[in-house]
Amino acid sequence: MSPQLPITQIRRERNSSVSALDGWSKTWTFFEDAWHEGNVRMWGPRTHAAWLCSVVFDGARAFEGVTPDLELHCARVNDSARKLFLKPMVSTETWVKLAQEGIAKFGQDVALYIRPMYWAEKEGPWVQAHDPESTRWCLSIYEAPMRPPKGFSITLSPYRRPTLESMPVDAKAGCLYPNNARCLFEAQARGFDNAVVCDMLGNVAELATSNIFMAKDGVVYTPVPNGTFLAGITRQRVIGLLREAGIAVLEQTLSYADLEAADEIFSSGNYSKVVPVTRIGDRALKFGPCYTKARELYWAFAHSRL
Repeated sequence: MSPQLPITQIRRERNSSVSALDGWSKTWTFFEDAWHEGNVRMWGPRTHAAWLCSVVFDGARAFEGVTPDLELHCARVNDSARKLFLKPMVSTETWVKLAQEGIAKFGQDVALYIRPMYWAEKEGPWVQAHDPESTRWCLSIYEAPMRPPKGFSITLSPYRRPTLESMPVDAKAGCLYPNNARCLFEAQARGFDNAVVCDMLGNVAELATSNIFMAKDGVVYTPVPNGTFLAGITRQRVIGLLREAGIAVLEQTLSYADLEAADEIFSSGNYSKVVPVTRIGDRALKFGPCYTKARELYWAFAHSRL
């Protein structure tokens, strides 16, 4: 009989073998005071977050040598943690420092996704509610190519965004995303790439994956934040950049019919930044001047941080 290996060595060898075979892109994760290469396994079957979804995260980007708004994303994960009654024990400054350490482990021209996370390990006395004192955290950074701005198609989703009274829509919480997935699966089954998701009153909230903008007669419109979706960091940056450039941007209540009549539509989000919509329903859309300006301005802003 072979000698029994220490449990830490077994875990290390298992993680190494899994990460080498499972097809994940190159990944480094800071967990339990050290950097680990590969898809590190951190949750067990009794981890509260694994079965009752007490997890929050955020997502920032590193591309072409820049990390736009990294500090804001790191601050937001702490805010999200508080809203889910987790303990945000990592300061914004520490998140940023760790992110910079992790980014240095990759090549200079590699596009990366930077994902800080908190989750609860144990349940509290009532089981469904976690124990805040069991909060754990990690920072995962991995290669994730930027989506080329070829455009994508959208349709109206039959599913809706919840309200603050029914879900923690004011946090970037993992429990919100299965509904986004439902929207995507349903839209893709009908031949579309993405879906417009409305609030409970039937007003446009966002896309299943990102915030949405439209333009009509040279004016840009985007749904007014009404407590049913996160007014994203990239969204706010794009609004500010367009306004500084003299382009009117109005935050107001929008209907799906407004989108159908728009001259152009585009999205903003952490993962792909600014991307055009090229079809809504059966109607084709061209890359418009407002989208083009928004993307140019955002790229100029991002690279000004060099």
